Amino acid sequence: MGKNFDIQEYLANGAENIIKNAISATFKNPKETLFLAKFIKNSRKASKIRKDYAKKDINIPAFLIASITSRCNLHCAGCYSRANEICSDEIPNNQLTDDDWEDIFRQSRDLGINFIVLAGGEPLIRTDVILKACNFPEILFPVFTNGTMLDEYYFNLIDKNRNIIPILSIEGNEKLTDSRRGDGVYNQLIGSMNHMKDNNMIFGSSITITKDNISYALSDSFVSNLYELGSKVLFFIEYVPVDINAKDLALSNTQRDHLLDEISNLREKYPEMLFMSFPGDEKESGGCLAAGRGFFHINSHGSAEPCPASPYSDINVKETSILEALESKLFKSLRDGGLLMSHHEGGCVLFEHEKEVQKLLNNK
Repeated sequence: MGKNFDIQEYLANGAENIIKNAISATFKNPKETLFLAKFIKNSRKASKIRKDYAKKDINIPAFLIASITSRCNLHCAGCYSRANEICSDEIPNNQLTDDDWEDIFRQSRDLGINFIVLAGGEPLIRTDVILKACNFPEILFPVFTNGTMLDEYYFNLIDKNRNIIPILSIEGNEKLTDSRRGDGVYNQLIGSMNHMKDNNMIFGSSITITKDNISYALSDSFVSNLYELGSKVLFFIEYVPVDINAKDLALSNTQRDHLLDEISNLREKYPEMLFMSFPGDEKESGGCLAAGRGFFHINSHGSAEPCPASPYSDINVKETSILEALESKLFKSLRDGGLLMSHHEGGCVLFEHEKEVQKLLNNK
């Protein structure tokens, strides 16, 4: 992986390759083949829209992370969302409605944003929002889920709407997964993967990387097992500490370099799969990709934030447009002020420079 590695180009091309493989794998299903072929066409159209905005000196990222709920049905050990009190068992007040999210998806499509990650909480709790996403076949919706709510209803929905891509969170083997997520979760995940593989559904996996499990996460046994199960995408989510006391779990610079080297090797060994590391890939992309440089985040209440790990906002999409949110003072200050390119020891640059982000917010 060289210095000119373009993460957005890799993601766009990688998604296109996955879709092309899906077309060949499901050639006997004309309806699905037509949808996948149309998506490739729409992806190129979205890229042109973003380039046209770039000519006007307006940066539109290809990716949006949408936290469509703060509710979750699990209590995973060490969950940063619960630690930050942005995840709960209750139905919070003032969360965006399904119609609000539909409007966000519509605006995003028109701006050339064609990858929207649905996160939470547990996003499958919001069936109403998932149904809205089905109405936008021009957009791919990776759904980061703990997998426990995947059932016959959702399998049928995903089968009919191939722009909905489940990304199943897994901690490694059965012992590691169940010890953090609860007894029986691992076997349920494997059962769901086998079902989706047997029905030619596109899905992926994600694993949170700490200094303690990096060796296992990069092991051939772990990756090859996911490959054999049919996972088309593997996200390595670097652990971002929720407070200074947990900082030791974050990868060191040496471990991060090792992670990037190994991911480069995996991309060559498994060309049919898409491998991503967040935020590690920022090193090869010239800095942090947050604040609309490569992606941005909208939380369940509508606040536009640089990323989920930096929950600061000066604008809410209930009161303004997505375009205006991307050009907010906070986002522009982060992109233009050099903070996204700052040195940091590991984890997240905006987490390590939290005081500077707060200062920008207060000086808006």
